[in-house]
Amino acid sequence: MELLEFTLPPLPHYIASGRTEFAVGEKHMSRRHIGLFDMLAVMKGCLYIGEEDRHYEVAEGNALILRPDAYHFATEGCRATTDYYWLHFRTMGSWRATDTAPPGRAPEPYDDRDESRKFDAGAFQLALPQFAKLAHPGRFGELMDQIIALGPEAHLNASRFKQQVLFQEALRQLSASIESQLTSPAVACAEQAAAFLRSRYREAITAKSLGEALNFHPVYVARCMQKEYGLSPMAYLLRYRIEQSKLLLMQTDYPIARIAEEVGFNQAPYFSSCFLKTEGLSPREYRQRFS
Repeated sequence: MELLEFTLPPLPHYIASGRTEFAVGEKHMSRRHIGLFDMLAVMKGCLYIGEEDRHYEVAEGNALILRPDAYHFATEGCRATTDYYWLHFRTMGSWRATDTAPPGRAPEPYDDRDESRKFDAGAFQLALPQFAKLAHPGRFGELMDQIIALGPEAHLNASRFKQQVLFQEALRQLSASIESQLTSPAVACAEQAAAFLRSRYREAITAKSLGEALNFHPVYVARCMQKEYGLSPMAYLLRYRIEQSKLLLMQTDYPIARIAEEVGFNQAPYFSSCFLKTEGLSPREYRQRFS
């Protein structure tokens, strides 16, 4: 499957949109290197479009994203009346075309040694299908109608902001249309395990109790998490607990013993030992960096 993978933030942003109806024989225009993404969603009929060496039949309920750096062209005129939405968007961030879904991610540090980036939002990937069947074409159409309806008010900041919000929801719906195709049973197991560990990290969790909660054998859960996140369940849990403790060290004046308890450690010395091994400094030394 052809995917467009965006690194966020910054988020892709909305430029313009509209709804067009083609009569029989009409065709989409040919363009080269237009510098923005062109998303097409067909509600009735079919568009026949090529991009470089790939040809697409964008039928009712399908969506196609044309790339900003490629040549796209009509392969033939419409065979029937065709009703479709178009939307132009751009990104100031990095993106790439790929056929591989982004992997799951282990918990990441909230700060690094670069003082200027301590509180930056961590980057993550958004994968959009370049060509896909919409999961809910009707809902997608309603969303597009709302975006277009705000056009006459686009001189107002509030309306432009609302367009951007609605556009992000459109991207979410488009991304959701491929989740079932991209998610294997092993990936689903790893994601369920990660969600369980993140929601219960304050509790005493063992490999056995995790397996029982997910109705999978602990060995299978461990294999899935190792493949998806590069960590065993217990290593993932430990890293997440440490990251939560770092937030408490920065944002509260709780004693170290209380922080250890808050994030699921039974003994403060063991917490301090794990923290030192993971971060290279003690919890107290870490806190002093922010005082």
